[in-house]
Formats: sequence, C-alpha cells, structure tokens
Amino acid sequence: MSNDVKRVYRSRTDKVIAGVCGGLAHYFHIDPIIMRIIFIVLGLLFFLPFPWMVLLYLVMWIIIPNEPEEVKAAEQVVDTTAK
Repeated sequence: MSNDVKRVYRSRTDKVIAGVCGGLAHYFHIDPIIMRIIFIVLGLLFFLPFPWMVLLYLVMWIIIPNEPEEVKAAEQVVDTTAK
C-alpha cells in the first residue's frame, strides 16, 4: 500500500495573483493558461448575480497552502534532467 497522497498546493513559480490557478493546473495536469481561461469564463458566466468565482478564488487562496520548498526544488531537478 502506497502512502503517496496527491495534494493541491498554490504554485510558487507559476502564479499571476496567488498561484491558485497554477496549483490547480499542476494538480490536474493541464496547462495553467487553460485553468486561468476556465476561471475567467466561469467568472463571466456566473458574475451577474454575484461574483462567485472571485469569492471562490479568495477562499481557495486562504485554504490552499503554499507549495513546499521541497516540492519546488524536486521539480526543478526533474526539469533540468529532462532537457
């Protein structure tokens, strides 16, 4: 039995505001730009009654922890060996 638990973190390197979309993109293995577009489109669709996506982003900013330094360093080692 494996103890590897997949966790979502806010990205330290791929961020525009707080790293929420970058972290979610990393978690779901998609391009961060696609995740940002999804947030923008959903925000525009649901913005009229109340800015739900803005509120959701702020809540995730508070709840989702920052990416640990060890994870960032390990990813940089993997990136340099892949080149």
